[in-house]
Amino acid sequence: MSFTTADVVKLRKATGAGMMDCKSALEDANGDFDRAVEIIREKGKLVAAKRADREAAEGVVLTKISADQKAGALVVLNCETDFVAKNENFVAFANKILDVALENNAENLEALKALSFDGRTIEAQVSEQTGVIGEKIELSYYGKINAETVVGYIHPGNKLATLVGFNKAGVDVNVAKDVAMQVAAMAPVAVDKDSVSPEVVEKELAIAKEKFRQEGKPEAMLDKIAQGALQKFFQESTLLNQVYVKDGKITIREFLAQNDKELTVTAFDRYTLNV
Repeated sequence: MSFTTADVVKLRKATGAGMMDCKSALEDANGDFDRAVEIIREKGKLVAAKRADREAAEGVVLTKISADQKAGALVVLNCETDFVAKNENFVAFANKILDVALENNAENLEALKALSFDGRTIEAQVSEQTGVIGEKIELSYYGKINAETVVGYIHPGNKLATLVGFNKAGVDVNVAKDVAMQVAAMAPVAVDKDSVSPEVVEKELAIAKEKFRQEGKPEAMLDKIAQGALQKFFQESTLLNQVYVKDGKITIREFLAQNDKELTVTAFDRYTLNV
């Protein structure tokens, strides 16, 4: 079968592959368009396998909120270079994944990868993108929050994003955004001290004891001194107890109470690409 330049352009639009790759695929498929699409995908998988050991440390961290503001999703789509991370098609692909995540309320990362759009699973499409772009592409993280109000914040550059859930509907947009930005700036480990895991508490106590032991504090006093250090850790590292970055005189808990005495944070998620 023969094919035309228009067929090559059509294949390029359908797959995102380069013009020469599309021409080669059509030649290998004897002009059969559907078979050429399959060849492009197969080559994508081959490229993905070859690049599996490469490090995909760049990428984008994006969030999206449902229309009713009761659900939010956060995804991390990795690539190898910042050049690709800034490509509008790459960002659009990540946003499409977010749309699918929200529409289906995906339970976890594996469940999200198994969902489909445009007739193929997300996992398959990520693999195909490796072939199209020529870099290792990886969907490495997915988080979600369901709450009465959910807000998201994406820091300029798409390398850091947060989700925050609140216990009440109709939260003032400026208040919600400030809390989401607080999470981005101060990287809390938990909402409140009661939600810090026992493992983290034990680790912080152990670190404090050893620190004060090295400073020559009496062994009999270490437990008491370490408890004091733990309380400082709670103040600095749990969201509601952190000092509000826009007003160093109050905590986030007090900031929320100024707007609504019953308002609090139920959950948050934060992810950053350390690049």
